[in-house]
Amino acid sequence: MPGLVVFGRRWAIGSDDFVLPGAFELLVRLVWWMGILALYAVHKGQFNCPGGGLLHSYLLVLLVLLASIICALSALVYVSMQGTISNPGPRKSLPKLLYTRLLLYLPEFIWAVVGAVWVSDSSVRCEKTVINVIIGTVIASWVIIIFTIIGVVIVFDPLGGKKTFYLTDSVNRNLESSQSGQLLYNVKNTATRVWEKRIRLLCCCIVQDDDHRVAFTSIAELFRNYFSDTDLVPSDIAAGLTLLHQEQDKMESCPKEPEEVLCHSPSSLVTDDLDVELENAAHYMLFAAAAYGWPYYIYTNPFTALCKLNGDCCRNRPTDSDITGSDRHNFHFGSILKITGLQYRDFIHISFHNKIYEIPFFVALDHKKEAIVVAVRGTLSFEDILTDLSADCEDLTLEDVLENGFVHKEYKLVIVGHSLGGGTASILAIMLRNSFPTLRCYAFSPPGGLLSKSLADYTKHFIVSVIVGKDLVARLSMPNMEDLKRRIVRIVANCNRPKYQILLRGCWYEVFGGDPDNFPTELDGRSQDALTQPLLAEESLMVHRSPSYNALEDESHLNSPPQYPHLYLPGKIIHIVEESSSRRLCSSDIKYTARWSNETVFSSILISPKMITDHMPDVVLKALHSLSQEQGSCISCQTRDYHPNVV
Repeated sequence: MPGLVVFGRRWAIGSDDFVLPGAFELLVRLVWWMGILALYAVHKGQFNCPGGGLLHSYLLVLLVLLASIICALSALVYVSMQGTISNPGPRKSLPKLLYTRLLLYLPEFIWAVVGAVWVSDSSVRCEKTVINVIIGTVIASWVIIIFTIIGVVIVFDPLGGKKTFYLTDSVNRNLESSQSGQLLYNVKNTATRVWEKRIRLLCCCIVQDDDHRVAFTSIAELFRNYFSDTDLVPSDIAAGLTLLHQEQDKMESCPKEPEEVLCHSPSSLVTDDLDVELENAAHYMLFAAAAYGWPYYIYTNPFTALCKLNGDCCRNRPTDSDITGSDRHNFHFGSILKITGLQYRDFIHISFHNKIYEIPFFVALDHKKEAIVVAVRGTLSFEDILTDLSADCEDLTLEDVLENGFVHKEYKLVIVGHSLGGGTASILAIMLRNSFPTLRCYAFSPPGGLLSKSLADYTKHFIVSVIVGKDLVARLSMPNMEDLKRRIVRIVANCNRPKYQILLRGCWYEVFGGDPDNFPTELDGRSQDALTQPLLAEESLMVHRSPSYNALEDESHLNSPPQYPHLYLPGKIIHIVEESSSRRLCSSDIKYTARWSNETVFSSILISPKMITDHMPDVVLKALHSLSQEQGSCISCQTRDYHPNVV
């Protein structure tokens, strides 16, 4: 489970991560070696040409070198297959094999250079087939070397030199408390700077000001705190997510108790209320989707959107007073018109101004529902992502809210938004509630960690949240992320299968389906000493165990009080789930059901291939339209079947 330690530093790869890439390289090397051997056997007596002696020597040395690499790779793959994620003891001989394999790159590099020089020599006059094969060999050598360098860069951990030191308990035992505190402070600062550099690199294309720098530091500290108490490598996390998904599917396939089914049966009054809210949600989701502008319109109409927008780009151009922010060629506003079906005169204000903590929105008149709609855009830019990742809590005071507000005397105020826009719309609705008592808010797929329990209960009177399926964002909060981390640590520690088996079976299950694999998740009688054996004979972890292993022994660490406050979804919650689906050649027919839910249902992150797609605005809109159409057809059927007696 701990990261691999070689050359005196930790790397973001485990000793059991060489099975699949090593097997692939082994296959390539075997085919390569057999091809060179066949070439040498066929042309053995045809190296009498000018320069042929040099090429003959090159092939012989290459055959020996490839055979050595194949032997080293075979041993490396075999040893990497041994043990389990939490039992690396059988892989303790892997460092010598790894150093041997790395050492073989030196003669391979030299021979690749020599081969390139020989082939490019104009004095060589051998058979064209032989020369072409040598050229292919040289190219293959360089490709493998380049990919190896890229792999080293990917698994390089900038904190590796310091992390292997501060993960040990010797800091507390061998240093004075002031020295250990200063050391830990320096390491944390280094980790924060590393994460901050990564974030800056990802956001290098945007103009950075003071707000961005504050956000970078805040997000860097968040990542540092989250990853500081575990020593998992990325493949451990992937294996843990695979195991959790299959375990979750097995639990869902179990039949429910009759009492549990009965408690979910809604009354007719609640059902009527749900039908009304679903109809409203389907209508207002169009406004929330329209706030995304032309990216959403092109995504949902990939073949016709550009033609339609190009035809309308010079029409209905609003005055500068109606719009703030940039909208080149009128694409954003034209897309909003297309999606909502409104006229230009129906829009009161539109803002495309987008900075960190400042989100685009528009205000429009909805004559069909007699409402003034404020639609807030969701995540679409790097600035929005930074806003999403700013997980600091802040008190929301309502004392400064205007006591007297003005709105159209016949129209009500409705605030809508999807994702980040749904969370922003909810907070805006809370702030405006005193000024507009009849205000309504529809938050589609809002972030889970949004409001405190008391504030979430207060919003049940005027906010409706709509969640589809296993939406990740609706369950995304720091306590839920901490819970997910604990579940991953537990399940990978208890599973007694090798990691490569877990990942291969997981890929098959995700792509082709089938029954969840019955991977054992118990320690099957192994002693705790087996769990504390280090990777690659790492002496520091042999004597002083990492927090990951301490966590396996000390359940109080896994069940420790949460570091972050529990925050909840806003308002009443409508949960839409996929009941059944029938797939045809070119389309799929999915049937949805909806029910009122509560915040406890979303207190855990569910692992599923649909955890991302269920969050997409087009999926939410499709589910709501499907439910509203089904509701409309049911009403029409009841109307046809009703025959009153006429006297």
